[in-house]
Amino acid sequence: MSKQELLNNGRQQLLTKSNVSKKIGDDRKPLYLLVGAIFLLLFLFIVYPLFKVFWMSVYDGGFTLKYYQKFFSSSFNLKPLWNTLMLASSVAVLGTFIGYVFAYVVTRSKFAGKGLIKIFGTFPMISPPFVISLAAIILLGQNGVITRTIITPLFGPGFSIYGFKGLLLVETMSYFPTAFLIFTGVFSAIDPVLEDAAHNMGASPSKTFREVIFPLTKPGIYSSLLLLFIESIADFGNPLVLSGGFKVLSVEAYLKITGEFDLPMGATISMVLLVPALIAFFVQKYYVDRKSFVTLTGKSSTTSFFKSHSTLVNIFLGSVIFITTSMIILFYGAVVWGSFVKVWGADHTFTFRNYFSGVEDSWNYIQDTFLLSAVATPLTGFMALMISYLIVRKKFVGKNIMEVTSMLSFAVPGTVVGIGYILAFNDSPFLLTGTSAIIILLFIFRNMPVGIRSSIASLKQLDPAIEEAAMNLGANTVTTLKDITAPLLAPAFFSGVAYSFVRCLTAISAIIFVVSGSWNLLTVSLLGQVENGHLSVACAICVLLILTAGSVLGIMQFFIYRKGIKQRD
Repeated sequence: MSKQELLNNGRQQLLTKSNVSKKIGDDRKPLYLLVGAIFLLLFLFIVYPLFKVFWMSVYDGGFTLKYYQKFFSSSFNLKPLWNTLMLASSVAVLGTFIGYVFAYVVTRSKFAGKGLIKIFGTFPMISPPFVISLAAIILLGQNGVITRTIITPLFGPGFSIYGFKGLLLVETMSYFPTAFLIFTGVFSAIDPVLEDAAHNMGASPSKTFREVIFPLTKPGIYSSLLLLFIESIADFGNPLVLSGGFKVLSVEAYLKITGEFDLPMGATISMVLLVPALIAFFVQKYYVDRKSFVTLTGKSSTTSFFKSHSTLVNIFLGSVIFITTSMIILFYGAVVWGSFVKVWGADHTFTFRNYFSGVEDSWNYIQDTFLLSAVATPLTGFMALMISYLIVRKKFVGKNIMEVTSMLSFAVPGTVVGIGYILAFNDSPFLLTGTSAIIILLFIFRNMPVGIRSSIASLKQLDPAIEEAAMNLGANTVTTLKDITAPLLAPAFFSGVAYSFVRCLTAISAIIFVVSGSWNLLTVSLLGQVENGHLSVACAICVLLILTAGSVLGIMQFFIYRKGIKQRD
C-alpha cells in the first residue's frame, strides 16, 4: 500500500470516529435535557415541600428549636407519638401474619376456592381508606348492630370500638393486602424442588416449613413489616374517624393547622412523624431489598407446589382465612346494607334514596374527582416511565439520587405531604393554592412511585439488545423509547396507570389540605358525611366509589391480559 493510500485510510478513520462521536454527542443532548427537567420537577414537588415543612418548624425570625423543645417537653405531645408507634408496630405484625397465611394458602396448599381467597386478599385495596372504619361504626359503634344485639346483652354497656383496638382492627384489615401481595411473590420465587428434596429425605411438612420455607421468606417478612409500619404511620382517614381519645400524630398535625391555625407546631409534629417513616423506608430499601433469597433457576420443574398438611395445621390455616374473609364480607356487607336504609340507627326501611341524595349532594365533587383524576393519571404513568427508563437504561451523574428522590413520596406520610404543599405553594412565585394544578401535581408525585417500581421491574426483564439493535440502525434515544421500549412496557405502564387512577379516587390524607371551594374531591365529601352523622349517604358514596374503582381495575387487567397475549403471539 502506497504512502498516499495510508494517509487516505487514516483520514477516513478519523472522519468516521469524528462522526460517531458527534452522533453520540447529539444523542446525549436530549438525555441531559430530560434528566435536568426531571430533577427540577422532583426538587419542586417533592424536596421543596418537605424542606418548607422543616423550615417552618425551625424558623421564627431566626433558627430555633423551641417548637421541638415544646413538643418533647410535654407529655401531652409525647402520648400521640407513643400511640402512633405502638399502633403502627401492632398493625405491621398482625397484618404481616395474616398476609403470610393468605399467600401460603394460595401458593402452597390444596385449599379449595383459592380464587376467592385472592379476591378477598386484595379487595380492601380498591376502597377508600376509611370505609372499614365506617363499617366498624355501623356494626360495633354505640348503636351498632353487633353491639346492640350481642355485646350489650351478654357483657352489658360500656363497650367502645373507638381507640386503639378499633384502629388496630380496621388498619389491619385495610393494609394486610400489601403483605399478601409481597408474600405471593416471595412464595412463587421459591423453587418447589427444595421442598420435594426435604420430603424425600423424610422431613415432615411442618419441619420442611420451619427449616426450608420460612428462612427463605425472611426478606419478605422484613419488607412487609416495614411497609405496613409506614402505611399505618401515614394513615389519616381511619384515625380521624375512629381514634376517639386515642390521639395519633397524623390527626394531631391536621388539627394544629386547621383547628388552631398553629402552622409551626403542625410542621413540627409532621417532622416528628416523618422520622420513623423515613427510617423504615431506607432500612427496607437499602437493607432488605439487597438481600436475595430467590431460588428459582429458570429451569422447568414438574414438582408439585402443593403438599398435604396435618389436620391441625389445616384447621389453623383455615381458621385464619375464614375469620379474615368473614370480617371482610361482614364489614363491606354492612356498608352495602347501610346504603339502603333510610336513617342509620333510627329508620332501617329499605330505600334507594341515599344513592340519589349522595349523587345530588356530591355531584360537583364527583365531577372534580373524575376530571382531576383523568388529567393526573396519564401524566403519572408518563413520568413513571421516563424516570424508570433513565434509572435502568442510562448512565448519568446523580442516578441514585433520582431514584431515591422519586420514591421518597411513598415513604412520606400524606399529612406531611399535604402540609408541605400548602406551605410551598401558598406564595409567589409558586402560588398554586386553590387551583386544580396543586391537586393534579400532588396526585402525580404521590402516586408515581408504584408505577416506577413496576416499570423498573419490567425493564430489567427486557433484553437491552433489542434497544441496542434499534440504535445501531440509526434510531436515537427518543425514537427507541417511543417505538421499541414503550410498547413492550405497555402492561407495566397500564398497571401503574390503573393503580394511580384508583388512588386518585380514594385519596384523602394529603388531599384534604389542598382542596378548596373551587376544586374538591369525593373522598372529602364522604368524610364530611361521616363526621356529620349521615352514615347511610356515606355508605352509598362508598359503594359507588368501590364499584368505580373495581370496574377500572377490571378493565385495565383485561387490557393488560390481551396485550400480553398479543406480545406472546
